[in-house]
Amino acid sequence: MTPAPPVTLTASYELCRRINARHGRSYYLATRLLPIWKRPHVHALYGFARHADEIVDSFTMTGDRAAALDGFAARTALALAGVPQDDPVLPAFAQTVRSFGIDHGDVEAFLASMRADLTVGRYTTYEDLLGYMEGSAAVVGTMMLPVLEALPGMAERAREPARQLGFAFQLTNFLRDVPEDLRRGRVYLPLDDLERFGVRVADLGRPTPTRALRELLAFEA
Repeated sequence: MTPAPPVTLTASYELCRRINARHGRSYYLATRLLPIWKRPHVHALYGFARHADEIVDSFTMTGDRAAALDGFAARTALALAGVPQDDPVLPAFAQTVRSFGIDHGDVEAFLASMRADLTVGRYTTYEDLLGYMEGSAAVVGTMMLPVLEALPGMAERAREPARQLGFAFQLTNFLRDVPEDLRRGRVYLPLDDLERFGVRVADLGRPTPTRALRELLAFEA
């Protein structure tokens, strides 16, 4: 068989744009507030994150998810090292990382949290959950920060608010997706909090939330 031709940079950015438009409509709309030249870089970050997320979260994917994620992580490392890859989202992502000096450690932390989703389905304390969200969300904020560009001399001061905004987005998703996450075998609400409010894991999948569950969700919010 003839090997597939390499993915062009233009095609990679366009694919990331379409992934963003299809799966992250509110985020995609928000990019319209940015200068035109910045939008493809936001799409590239979204496309990379969504690609990894689909490996661990898709209800339709079959096969060895761990092997697929390890393969994607290995290709990502090579792409960031300047080795061309045929994975369609990586040319755009690697170019964006290089263009803005995005910390490779943030990329590694994100992929580590994606890997945790394959084996960890419960978090006992809020501090445990924060450890997961550091990679799944806080680093997304810090990866976005160079693209958004802080005012001169303000980058360091902007870093912590960017992290906290990542946490806020992630927690909002957890509260929105409780039944869907449960179908994947995951509970992102701390078990200590469930016990505190008298909520069982089975209650999270009820079609109508109990009063205790409503109080738990209000507390988490």
